[in-house]
Amino acid sequence: MKRIVVNDKMQKGYCYTLTAPPGKKFAPDFKPELSPKEMLELGVFGGEYMTDCQKEFPASWFRHAKLSPEKKNPKLNFFGVNASQPLSVWRAKGWINEEHDPRGWFQWYCRYYLGRRIPGYDEVQIKRWKNIRRHAAQIEKHCRRGDMACRRRQKQALLHWAYDSRKL
Repeated sequence: MKRIVVNDKMQKGYCYTLTAPPGKKFAPDFKPELSPKEMLELGVFGGEYMTDCQKEFPASWFRHAKLSPEKKNPKLNFFGVNASQPLSVWRAKGWINEEHDPRGWFQWYCRYYLGRRIPGYDEVQIKRWKNIRRHAAQIEKHCRRGDMACRRRQKQALLHWAYDSRKL
């Protein structure tokens, strides 16, 4: 078991323990199609998401990541569009757990991928991940397979949740 101490712009002194091997021992009903590294390389969140907390995660995740340290740049997203709501919206809707993951679902996923497990909380996040799948059904219904121009915002949003929407 490894203990991680986080000190970045959004968390000071937050500690967690890795109890599972990286990328393994996921809940049986949680089968993301992309790793955090793959997501960052494809281009997610306009490149601004992980710019101040790289020390917490493996350096390999950032070697080819599309990042924008100054401000969000939707052109860095795989589909070249903005598909994110501001963090303030997520907070207002109660979707952010300030104690554990003040940046939201992707931060949870990165830490879960590394091996952090929090019973109860993980199940909530996995349920949210499952619920976003409805967007894939809409893409499948309204777009020709492989049409990268069809419903780009929905496809980009799915990438933000570790679904490989390039295959839709």
